[in-house]
Amino acid sequence: MLDNAIVDRLQVVPSEDSHQSEYIAPCDARRAHICGFTGSAGTAVITLEKAALATDGRYFNQASKQLDSNWVLLKQGLEDVPTWQEWTAEQSEGGKVVGVDSTVITAPDARKLAEKIKKKGGGKLVGVETNLVDRVWGKERPPRPNEPVKVLDVQFSGKKFQEKLEDLRKELEKKKSAGLIVSMLDEIAWLYNLRGNDIPYNPVFFSYAIITPTTATIYVDSSKLDPEVHSHLGDTVHIRPYNAIFDDVKVMGESVQTETTTNEDSKAEVPKRKFMISTKASWALSLILGGEDKVDELRSPIGDAKAIKNKTELEGMRQCHIRDGAALSEYFAWLEEQLVGKETKLDEVEAADKLEQIRSKHENFVGLSFDTISSTGANAAVIHYKPEPGNCSTIDPKAIYLCDSGAQYLDGTTDTTRTLHFGEPTELERKAYTLVLKGVIALETVVFPKGTNGLALDTLARQFLWTEGLDYRHGTGHGVGSYLNVHEGPIGVGTRVQYTEVALSAGNVISDEPGYYEDGNFGIRIENIIMAKEVQTTHSFGDKPWLSFEHVTMVPMCRKLIDEKYLTPKEVTWLNKYHAEVLDKTKSYFEGRDERTMKWLERETQRI
Repeated sequence: MLDNAIVDRLQVVPSEDSHQSEYIAPCDARRAHICGFTGSAGTAVITLEKAALATDGRYFNQASKQLDSNWVLLKQGLEDVPTWQEWTAEQSEGGKVVGVDSTVITAPDARKLAEKIKKKGGGKLVGVETNLVDRVWGKERPPRPNEPVKVLDVQFSGKKFQEKLEDLRKELEKKKSAGLIVSMLDEIAWLYNLRGNDIPYNPVFFSYAIITPTTATIYVDSSKLDPEVHSHLGDTVHIRPYNAIFDDVKVMGESVQTETTTNEDSKAEVPKRKFMISTKASWALSLILGGEDKVDELRSPIGDAKAIKNKTELEGMRQCHIRDGAALSEYFAWLEEQLVGKETKLDEVEAADKLEQIRSKHENFVGLSFDTISSTGANAAVIHYKPEPGNCSTIDPKAIYLCDSGAQYLDGTTDTTRTLHFGEPTELERKAYTLVLKGVIALETVVFPKGTNGLALDTLARQFLWTEGLDYRHGTGHGVGSYLNVHEGPIGVGTRVQYTEVALSAGNVISDEPGYYEDGNFGIRIENIIMAKEVQTTHSFGDKPWLSFEHVTMVPMCRKLIDEKYLTPKEVTWLNKYHAEVLDKTKSYFEGRDERTMKWLERETQRI
């Protein structure tokens, strides 16, 4: 029926999959397939006459290189550049229909887009039944992954899944809810203490879940579950086929609508007990449940609980970062010897492969947490640069080298960025590096009252760059999962609207990663992982708890790039204490067995 409208329709192609995953399986990379841009964030909009790709400042460089002449690049966040929603609405003028796969756009986003289209005189926003990119892709589209699901032992999760279900059901009862429909993959993995490998670098598996006051069901391909998983879940959890979710949701939605009450605002008949879905759930799920009047859309209570790590998870973060820090120090010492001592020619991919090999020998290592950003010189200015075999640069020891990398361990997830120079950095490079370092220190050492959100803290990391008229086009910090997604909501530090919705709490784990980039020249970023904790203060205004941060990343800063004249005495004290801690916690991996790394570590952690 909808295909008859194709002649006057625009097609929206989001980045996400049916679970609103930031990082996706190859079979869901529709936007990359249709336009050639491979960054993790962006939306394509296609009309019969033109096409546009919208992305944020992390990817301006990359998108400019990857898009061909058929595409208009909408640089989101820049003055006088329309959002992709505004551009779509403008193209829809004259009653043109706009189509989107309803399974890959959230219900709130669909409503906002429909409203903008209506205001511009466009036609309807319709959910297409068959994704048009899939039709174009045809038989070349990769198959959906079917990797096995594994149990995460309570020694790493810190809490049995039955206890998590009990806590969740208390939330359902508070809200008088019929149940919660869960579509976010990391939430299902966390809730049931299970992990998978369906999406590269993210230990999740394709699934849905429904939790009611009396039942718990996971929708997953049963071939992925071995006897250990079945034993782990026991009789507590029912297993249903992955594709049965929509039929079951429809039946459940109809069942709760038989008992109704009147909505005071709309005067419409609505269920007395509604199902809850996350604001990240698909428009398709919302529609099957009867639309926004028939469901409760809210920020997921599972996401909120997951973001506050328990004692076991926090200790796991500390320990895995010590091992990961040792791996990075060994890698940087090796790299310096190869480039300077032996004058070896190494490209960015060869170096990244060596880092993975070093990491893999450490306890509890599972794999990487994202593609390693191994970048030399001008490539370091591409914020999410991805070197590929045959399409990367030879590392120049006389230029900046930026390495942003991380790993998945059974006891935690790491994400560390260090910028180094193996030759003689310029005065500008040293100044920029030191201004970025000051931002890292300022965010980590701030003390703030409970109730403060990430937007309020963002300027702390930018202030020293701002003084010089400099800035960076990415957030300052993102949440980090516990052996889960390296980018985890709902908390973070930056200017995104969602960071104003949730206050930071003790137990949150986030990145602290300001940077500075000069296109075509160099890029600088320093990233530590920090954990929010309660602290004692002299006073307690408003009788509120006060919070600060604890760093867990254990990798030295680059001595050659630090210009001491820009550091205050307090910052020098912080740096010396930090380096003493790094040396103390990682030296046991090298003493008496790795002279090269030990010498490098002692040199880089010397007091200034």
